[in-house]
Amino acid sequence: MEPLAAEVWVTDPSLKHVLLVRHRWRGWVPPGGKVEPGETLRAAASRELAEETGLRAELLPVPAAVSVRSYRADWSPTLGLSYVAITDRDAPLRGQTGQPPMWFELDDEWESVFPDDRDRIQMYVRRLSAEHETPQGK
Repeated sequence: MEPLAAEVWVTDPSLKHVLLVRHRWRGWVPPGGKVEPGETLRAAASRELAEETGLRAELLPVPAAVSVRSYRADWSPTLGLSYVAITDRDAPLRGQTGQPPMWFELDDEWESVFPDDRDRIQMYVRRLSAEHETPQGK
């Protein structure tokens, strides 16, 4: 089986912030990681979110994005799904040792080995914001 990964793009109810985790060598990235054998991608995303931030948040029903990337030069390309969760910024955060979570304003710059993530997350959250402003069916 090909390697699988799942991550969560966490935003606040105002849709103006994103929660990232400071990874040791990847920089600021959404909470996420590898899918364990027998685990669904959605379950892996929820587990990784809880492990890396201490948050237990409901994921939106439809994944936000798909990616194929190498997380390290010596690893095979990994198929990943990005899910979205909306949670209050005042929820207590608990990161893993050496990998603190932190809220960023959506327009902030952040250093990452995946620089395209910022644009992808911004585009998705802005689309989500536009959907909330315009009632469905109008």
